[in-house]
Amino acid sequence: MGEFNFSVILDAIRRSPDGLSRVELAGIVGLAAQTVSNICRRLLNQNLIVEAGKYGHGPGKPRTILKLNPDGMYAVGVHLDPVEMNYALLDLTGEVVVHRTLPVTPDADSAEAVRVMAAEIESILDEAGIDRSKVAGVGVAAPGPIDGPAGAVINPPHLPRWGRVELREDLHRALKLPVLLDKDVTAAVAAEIWAGGQSGTGSFAFIYLGTGIGAGIVLDDDVIRGSSGNAGEVGHIIADPDGPPCDCGRRGCIKVTCMPENILEEAAKAGISAVTKLKDASLQEGIAALVRAAKEGDVTANALLDRVAERFGTAVSVLTNLLDVDHVVFGGPFWQHFEAKFLEKLPELLNQLSVISAVHGLEVVGTSVSHDVGAVGAACLVLEDTFGPNANSLVLAEGE
Repeated sequence: MGEFNFSVILDAIRRSPDGLSRVELAGIVGLAAQTVSNICRRLLNQNLIVEAGKYGHGPGKPRTILKLNPDGMYAVGVHLDPVEMNYALLDLTGEVVVHRTLPVTPDADSAEAVRVMAAEIESILDEAGIDRSKVAGVGVAAPGPIDGPAGAVINPPHLPRWGRVELREDLHRALKLPVLLDKDVTAAVAAEIWAGGQSGTGSFAFIYLGTGIGAGIVLDDDVIRGSSGNAGEVGHIIADPDGPPCDCGRRGCIKVTCMPENILEEAAKAGISAVTKLKDASLQEGIAALVRAAKEGDVTANALLDRVAERFGTAVSVLTNLLDVDHVVFGGPFWQHFEAKFLEKLPELLNQLSVISAVHGLEVVGTSVSHDVGAVGAACLVLEDTFGPNANSLVLAEGE
């Protein structure tokens, strides 16, 4: 209970950028003033919070404001993507201290990849001058499926020499630091909770737009992971009933209609010159060219993007109706390209498709996390695991 209260106090301070006094903390968390004072003293002794001035109005002693100490602790995040590896070093407030992006060698084996990861992380810590004792750990965000309890990735897409890799243990052995492994969409959710401000509170779905499409789920501030850590696999939700056949035996699934590669294939078939004239372009470059063409007046390109938005609206409404969330957050590497079109089309469409629109509306927003949400989220997984209030910690193990 003491450790849980410790986390509750720290979390309340984290969620208040302007800081809180001890009296305000006691009112927010519902703990006795003496308990709050004792926990704050412990947080100050561990350099996790700092006293940031005083304020007071009228009679009485001015109150001391408490804020998170950015330098109190750090976390490293790694986003494993089929195209590039992103790294982020975060301070305790979730601010990015160092961010790096390196290309992935698709035909490299996992042992070489782990060696490169470990060397890059060591280099980042050296660059930032961070003592290892102040590193809470390393988080790794990977595409699914994963074996969450075992900390393993299983046949990650476009990395043919990987197979099943015990990535959490391999990286821990190389770095001698705690390592967490989670799905990239779950990491994105963690980033939104820890560093995203108001959009990371309550009940929401995070739609991750990357090389693949996934969904992170948060209900009443709790991340939903599923029994093996693979909640949020949305590839076989039908987005367009008239769409192409899918390997699952149905038609128009997200997997064959909404992925960036699907969209570019459709653009090429439609003869959109901005796409057909590209040679050896990446998915990012192709989608950027398509969106640019639509903005410059290409009617066919604009119509295609309208259809893409409608497909996402159809698919995402399945989640919003099933889960009764109050907002949807979009993010990921491709969000920057789709942001304008989706924010124009999806709020109205999703509210039209909502079965509970008479009870509450559904807000649609973009992520508040500025850097790569996968790498930032992976580091936030560590911060959340180390410092976030977790009700499971209140459950006694058998025999205790």
